[in-house]
Amino acid sequence: MRPVQRAPCGLWLGLALCLGAASGGLASCHSPKALPSAKHRPHAQTHHPQSEGLTTGLALTQPQTSPSLTLQATGPALTLYAPQPAINATVAQDVLLSVAYSCPGVPTIEWTHTSTWGARRVAAWQPGAGTNVSRSHQGRVCTFDNGSLQLLHVGVRDTGYYVVMVSERLGGSRLTTITLHVSEVLYEDLHFVAVFLALLATVAALLVSLLWVCDRCTHRLQRSGCKLAGGATEELELQELQC
Repeated sequence: MRPVQRAPCGLWLGLALCLGAASGGLASCHSPKALPSAKHRPHAQTHHPQSEGLTTGLALTQPQTSPSLTLQATGPALTLYAPQPAINATVAQDVLLSVAYSCPGVPTIEWTHTSTWGARRVAAWQPGAGTNVSRSHQGRVCTFDNGSLQLLHVGVRDTGYYVVMVSERLGGSRLTTITLHVSEVLYEDLHFVAVFLALLATVAALLVSLLWVCDRCTHRLQRSGCKLAGGATEELELQELQC
């Protein structure tokens, strides 16, 4: 029987080292890398650039409202103001119905008079253009570009409510009312007093004239009576002497 030949120790050691190196390389290739724990992760890893870009894109694409665009879309409002809503006047006086307005475009101004005699249009015009005046007020009104209206030589029939309407094609319309009261009480009183005084003066003059005529007649009658009495007395005396 042959004796078994043993391999030298160095050969076995070399093979073991080769096998260990080969197994370690395979394990390193197939094993996943360990991820760092949450507490050791740097703060920069919590930053999300994609979400930030999405937010920025939404903010840029979102429509923004500009104040100038809003004003341009709506425009300034149409306003109308009457500084003196009630006016008292006397007959034959000139009256100014004053108003002020603010309008973005070219407005149309129209005045209407309402009284116990009915409602009628006074005038209508546009600033810088001609004025359409009604027949009842021809030659009795003056118009102004600020919307004011002047009435010339007012009378009692001019008493009432004057409504002014300012309208614009895009701004709508506004209206306001001015009350006018025309009085002739003072004028009538003075006229009545003057007529009454003139009548009294005329009557007084007539009475004085009548008194003067009566006085003259009385004096003449007295004189004629005295003459008659004197003549009769002289005749009686002559008759007595003759007897």
